[in-house]
Amino acid sequence: MARLGINEKSLPFQLSWREKLVFAKQQGFSFIELSIDESDERIARLDWSDNDIFSLLKNSYESGVSIDTMMLSALRKFPLGSQDPVLYDAAYRMCQKAIILAKKLGIRNIQIAGYDEYYHAKTALTRENFIENLQRVVDFAAANQVMIAIETMDDDFINSINKIRKIKQNISSPWLQAYPDIGNISAWPQVNPGEDLTDGFENIVSVHVKDTLVVTENTSGKFKNVPFGTGNVEFLGLFKTLKRLGYQGTFTIEMWSERDKDCVDQVKKAHDFILELLTQAGILIEVV
Repeated sequence: MARLGINEKSLPFQLSWREKLVFAKQQGFSFIELSIDESDERIARLDWSDNDIFSLLKNSYESGVSIDTMMLSALRKFPLGSQDPVLYDAAYRMCQKAIILAKKLGIRNIQIAGYDEYYHAKTALTRENFIENLQRVVDFAAANQVMIAIETMDDDFINSINKIRKIKQNISSPWLQAYPDIGNISAWPQVNPGEDLTDGFENIVSVHVKDTLVVTENTSGKFKNVPFGTGNVEFLGLFKTLKRLGYQGTFTIEMWSERDKDCVDQVKKAHDFILELLTQAGILIEVV
């Protein structure tokens, strides 16, 4: 039986952690994905005190909704492949803090975006730096029994599970796996999402669920804020692929609606839309 969760940035921003957890449960979600984005406020979570951590754990246990995954998107600001030695080391230190936080919170997977560099030029050096720094991160994660999961991105550097598998050829570790975003892998014309899921199935530890618009010769596609059902993702077919493969992991709905006036309505619609398609595909979802 699989579990359906939602990323924190989908939930109303003004809610406290207790309120977010209760709200998620009311909407039928089993877990929340913790956000460590580029904002100073959320990066500061990496320095939470034990009292802060215990408070979140207490709220989690009392609500019945866990914090299963972490999205470490702050690495866009501190890229693992940076040519700047200061940023290169800062990225590794950030990952170390994230791993320790995950260990204390009982988070299973830390999702790392598949970017060698985000705001600056990509080069042969940034690719090598990414692999080198990622090896350090994975070694530290292995010592702490925390999974590092690379997400397939809106970027050609790693836009498929196959490319994650190629990175794994350089970093041989069971603690480095794939966190495919079925919206992202569906948006690239050179990627067949069904084949990509099948070929990379043994590496999948969680799945992001969102809609996207495909990249074409004339457009750069759209990877965020595409309402469910209005994009090009063939959800039912891909869910049936995962059902056939025997996938029993987590599905995480991903949106960026936390500051939208109709945030609550978006969350409800997204849950119902995805749950219906998962059910049609024969995937049983844990009832909370």
